[in-house]
Amino acid sequence: MERTAAVPRRYPFPRRGWLGLALIAVFWPVNWFWPGLRTHWAFFPLWLGYALTVDALAYRWRGTSLYARSPRAYAALFLISAPAWWLFEAFNVRLGNWVYVGREYFSNWEYAFWATLSFSTVMPAVFGASEWLVGVFRGYPWARRGPAIVLGARGLKLMFGLGWFILALLLLWPRYFYPLVWAAVYLILEPVNAWLGNHTLLAWLRRGDWRPVVALTFGVWFTAFFWEMWNVLSYPKWVYHVPFVQFWHVFEMPLLGYLGYPPFALELFALYHFVAGIFGHGRTHYIIAGLVDSADETKLA
Repeated sequence: MERTAAVPRRYPFPRRGWLGLALIAVFWPVNWFWPGLRTHWAFFPLWLGYALTVDALAYRWRGTSLYARSPRAYAALFLISAPAWWLFEAFNVRLGNWVYVGREYFSNWEYAFWATLSFSTVMPAVFGASEWLVGVFRGYPWARRGPAIVLGARGLKLMFGLGWFILALLLLWPRYFYPLVWAAVYLILEPVNAWLGNHTLLAWLRRGDWRPVVALTFGVWFTAFFWEMWNVLSYPKWVYHVPFVQFWHVFEMPLLGYLGYPPFALELFALYHFVAGIFGHGRTHYIIAGLVDSADETKLA
């Protein structure tokens, strides 16, 4: 008897997804073509639209999503996201790898307000896209059996120390060590999360299960495409000054710069669980449930 592949179930497309698509349809052209300064107020609704759309797509493909699991936790993502990105803005004061064209038209208070509002969309966008693509690619089953990374007590201490060491390098000699900013925060916080009993990616890697890492990688690259593409004709906008790799640009970003996005996604994961742990929710399955193909498997981590 001929066997046919099972057709994945599809769930209703939520109304928030239509709202997200409407926001994109309105604020994409606004960001690109409205005369004068516009992106400072149009960035947030555009990226709220993106976040709601990928969340709805995740639900359509999987029957679960960040918003569906907890609207309250979804709102908290925006609150955690803003200070998380401000951390990298603080590093960039020393690094100088990106600048904002049009910043000069805003007072410090105005800039802080609009920037914080914009930065709040980073985590919902990345985690939402990651969760949706898990459904599209059937959970990345090939990543379930990868090389195991097992760190004992000494290994965690070495990882923690390495994070501080490379942070010092990039702050002392930013011209040569600036790429390490996309690893330092993860190397520091992942051991801290392990010591505090918060969720970590290492809990999966010790079993050779790379699915959460792969999910975050594809999710952040998908999101990065829209970050950089929508930025091209926006105003204000960001531009890059990256030593040694200012060639082969894809939009404003040098091609090699896209290699920084995957470790950045790992840093977002670590930052989220560190902050959640402060409020007693470090063991929440809220994010990890979207990064593997079965929510039940989160009980193993």
